[in-house]
Amino acid sequence: MTDKKLNYQAIDLKLIAFFRRTFIPVARVSIFLIFFWFGAIKLLGLSPAGPLAKALIDKTVGLQYFDTLFVILALLECIIGLLFLLPRATRIVVPLLLVHMLIVCSPLLLVPHYTWQSFLVPTLEGQYIIKNAVVIAVAIGIAASTQPLAARKQ
Repeated sequence: MTDKKLNYQAIDLKLIAFFRRTFIPVARVSIFLIFFWFGAIKLLGLSPAGPLAKALIDKTVGLQYFDTLFVILALLECIIGLLFLLPRATRIVVPLLLVHMLIVCSPLLLVPHYTWQSFLVPTLEGQYIIKNAVVIAVAIGIAASTQPLAARKQ
C-alpha cells in the first residue's frame, strides 16, 4: 500500500511542478488569443458584440462616437493581447486590462436589458461579460509572478 501511496505522491509532485512551469506561458498565450482575436473581429466588422457596444455608447457618450470608440476598443484589445506576450510589459498591461474590464463590464449595470433575462439570469451577452472574472483572475496570477523591481536591482 505504501508503494502505491508513494507512486501517487510522485505523480502528484510531477504534475504540480509541470503546472507551475507552464501556468504563466499558457496564461499569457490564452489572454493573447482572447484579446487579439476579439479585437481583430471587431476591426473586421464581424463581432457579435457590436449591438451591445452600440447600446452602451448610446447610453453614455452618444451614438455619434460609436464608430471611433469601437475601433479604439478593438485596437486596445489587440494591444492588450500583444502586450501579454511580453513579460516586461506586465506592469503596463495589467492596468490597461483593468480599465478595459471596467468598460466592457459596465453593460451589466448600464444596459441591463441586453445583459439580464431576469434577476441573476444573464443573457448570452451577460454570460460573455461575466466570464471576464476568469480573465481578471488569470491576469492577477500573471501579475503575482512578476519579479519585484527591488529584486531586479540587486
